[in-house]
Formats: sequence, C-alpha cells, structure tokens
Amino acid sequence: MLKICSIPGKEFERVSGSDINKYDKLSLIADMCRLNTLSAVKLAGSGHLGSSFSAIDIMVMLYFNELNTLKLGIDNPDRDIFFSSKGHDCPGYYSVLAAAGVISFDMLFKLRRLGGLDGHPDVGIPGVETNSGSLGMGISKGRGMAIAKKLGDKGGSVFVLTGDGELQEGQIWESLQTTVHQKIHNINIIVDNNRIQSDKPVKEIIDLGDLVRKFEAFGWHVEQCDGHDFCKLEESFARLREITDYPKVLIADTVKGKGVSFMEGMTALKEGNGLYHWHSGAPGDDHYERGFAEILNRIDINLNKSSLEKISL
Repeated sequence: MLKICSIPGKEFERVSGSDINKYDKLSLIADMCRLNTLSAVKLAGSGHLGSSFSAIDIMVMLYFNELNTLKLGIDNPDRDIFFSSKGHDCPGYYSVLAAAGVISFDMLFKLRRLGGLDGHPDVGIPGVETNSGSLGMGISKGRGMAIAKKLGDKGGSVFVLTGDGELQEGQIWESLQTTVHQKIHNINIIVDNNRIQSDKPVKEIIDLGDLVRKFEAFGWHVEQCDGHDFCKLEESFARLREITDYPKVLIADTVKGKGVSFMEGMTALKEGNGLYHWHSGAPGDDHYERGFAEILNRIDINLNKSSLEKISL
C-alpha cells in the first residue's frame, strides 16, 4: 500500500539552525520543500509540480536569504513583499511558507481541500500578499504596491515572480512602460525562465526572442543568472540592490520539474514525444515513489556531506 510521507517542521528547524555552509543549507531546504511539495500534490490528487519545482530555489533564496519579511513580520508595513504572478506554482510556495514557519505543515497537506490551502494563492492564507493566477496581472499589482510604499513612506521592496510563458500577455508590457514612466524603482521582477509553458516549449507557442534586450528597451535594469545556483542568485540580487534609479528584472534560467530527473525540462519533453506531462496533475503511485526516493536520496547525501544526521520522516 502506498505511503505518502513528508518532512516535519522540526527537521527544517534543525537544518535551518545548523552551522553548515550557507549555500548547502539553502540547497537542502529547497530539496526538503520539493519533497513536501511532491507529497502535498500527491495527497491532493492535483496541483502543479513542474513550475513549482522550477521556482522553489528562487523562493527559498528570497525567504531565507534576501527578504526582510520573516525578520520584520508578515504584517509589518516596512516588509519586503513577494508574490508569484503565475500563481499555479503555489504548492511550492506553500511548502516554502511552511518551512519558514508562516503556515502550519498541517495546512500544507490540506492542499486543495475545504478549510485548507487554495489551488491558487488567496489573501486569506497567511503570508499571501495577493490573489494571483490570472496571468499577466502580477507586475501591474506589484507596481501598485510599490507606489503605495512610496506614498506611505514605507520601507521594503516589491518582488514579483512571473513565468516566461506569461510574458506573452500584453498587460505585462503595458505595466513595464508605465512603471518606468512613473519612476517606480522599488520593484523587482523575477522571470522563472524554464522555457516550457503548460505542456509545450515557449518558443513553439510564441517565441519571446531576446528577453534581455526587450526589458532593456522598456527602460528596466536587467540581470540574468542560473536560477538554481544559490551563489549566482545571491550575486544577482546584490547587484539589483545597488540599482536605485531603475526598476529591475532578474531573468532566472531554470528547468521545469527541476529536482526529479524524469520531470526535468527537455528530458521530460523527449520522453513525452514533444509534450510535457508534469505541468499539472498528481503523479501516479510509481512516479511518486520514484520521485520521492530521488529527492530523499539527494537530501541524505547532502546531509552526510555536511555531517548532519539523516532526515526523520
């Protein structure tokens, strides 16, 4: 009989409180979140794994290294604000919020259940800044939040995660030019550039071309890095903090399904004969067990390298 397992909060506290290398710690937390995301979606019977897995490293980097949100509190008006515009990556987002102590692990495993966590982010959930998932609207919402911070003389910056396929929406480009025209500089856009939208490559739907040149043409400062390399992410965010006279974009090159080999990007497309089968829906029992074992094995190897005890499920 299939057993669906998860990593409890005490294990996140143990790893987070350890004195191991910072990047090793972030990598461990991210994989622990991946495992819980996989189990939450399996238990729910539906959800979005591919885009959750491509974005988890970015979210972990933000909450555990970059944002002041946890330090100040999720209701402090001077906090940094983060939300995902694409929204359907919320299983991964919820797992990071649980790891950070913002929501309970009990709630995480009530994904898509009455009285639990919604299938797209909702402001009734602690730590969720805005409802999202209606594609193309996130930068406009973030711009409004950034304006409110300026008008209210509040601290903190706004960080909005978008999907690359989402950039095909016209409102995205309208919001870019309006942000520049209104001289709103306390906003950061992060593109989860995994190159697959739903079940097909982005370039086969509407090729986005040179995103760096496009964002720069709209007057934004642009950085680009490997979205799964915590050192590169840290360096990129450090450079963005130094830019105070432009709105900013980080194009994070990612792999859809990152962390489970048979779900990863081009490998999964090839195995699916040109279709990506891990955008939505829960994995079958065999795929769940295979994915769970792969992630857990990598966690245990990295714990051993860091001289930490294995995870207790």
